[in-house]
Amino acid sequence: MPILQPDPDLTALRVTLARLRNDRGWTFDELADRSGLARRTVIDLEHGRAAGNITTWHALAHAFDVPIEELLGALCGNHTPPGSHGT
Repeated sequence: MPILQPDPDLTALRVTLARLRNDRGWTFDELADRSGLARRTVIDLEHGRAAGNITTWHALAHAFDVPIEELLGALCGNHTPPGSHGT
């Protein structure tokens, strides 16, 4: 019987994106310029219409100057992150 993995918390991920953007007082245009992403991509990510890919989240982490774990760690907000069961 396969072990089912928990679903990623995509809502927490987009909330983290919105918080980081708002904390800096950046508009969608400013984040798009700083990340090199299209404005529509940034809006779609924050509004949950797109999930993005690792390259997208890497660009956002660099734009915010935060470790990528700060962004992607939100995916495990509703469950124990992988690798932490033995600690």
